[in-house]
Amino acid sequence: MKTANPDPDPRTTAGLEPGGGVPPGETPPAEGSTSEAGPLQETSPGWGRAPLTVILALVVVVAGFFLAYAVVV
Repeated sequence: MKTANPDPDPRTTAGLEPGGGVPPGETPPAEGSTSEAGPLQETSPGWGRAPLTVILALVVVVAGFFLAYAVVV
């Protein structure tokens, strides 16, 4: 069984100059010339005091419930 050659034939490949070079404008540039992608976005400050206070209060209530249940039983 004969397998096909995976390499393209340079005589029929579009965009190649004689000798295997590529003419200017045939390939895209490697990277952009700008240093920044866009405006700097402000980051959020994270959790606020109100949500943390509510969560802490719920943890204290649940822990108190289990502590009272353990003392009664």
